[in-house]
Amino acid sequence: QVQLVESGGGLVQAGGSLRLSCAASGRTLSSYAMGWFRQAPGKEREFVAAISRSGVNSYYADSVKGRFTISRDNAKNTVYLQMNSLKPEDTAVYYCAGKLDPSTVTVAIRGYEYDYWGQGTQVTVSS
Repeated sequence: QVQLVESGGGLVQAGGSLRLSCAASGRTLSSYAMGWFRQAPGKEREFVAAISRSGVNSYYADSVKGRFTISRDNAKNTVYLQMNSLKPEDTAVYYCAGKLDPSTVTVAIRGYEYDYWGQGTQVTVSS
C-alpha cells in the first residue's frame, strides 16, 4: 500500500498563494489517480481537485477553478496543489488521497472512490 504525507500548509493573507505537496512512499505514485479534498470546521469534507495517473486529465471544483492547479511529478512520487488568490473561505484542512487505478486517464472526484488518505495539512487564510 501507499503512505501519503501532505505538507506546505500554513497561514496566509487573502489574495496570497500556497503550494501544497503530497509525498508518497511504499509504492510508486504512478499507479494512483490522485485527488485533493478539504474539510472546514463544522463542514463536510469536499472535493477540491483531481488528476489522472498520467497527469493528462484534471478536474476542479467550481469554487477553486481558475485559482488552484493540481499537478504531479511521478518521478518524485509527489502531487502538488498550487493555490493562488486565496480567500478566507478556503480555510480548511487539506487532504490528499490516492486511488489505485488501472486507467491512466480517468479522474475520481468522490471521496469514496479513494483507497488511501494522508493526515492533512492546515491552511488558514486571513482576511
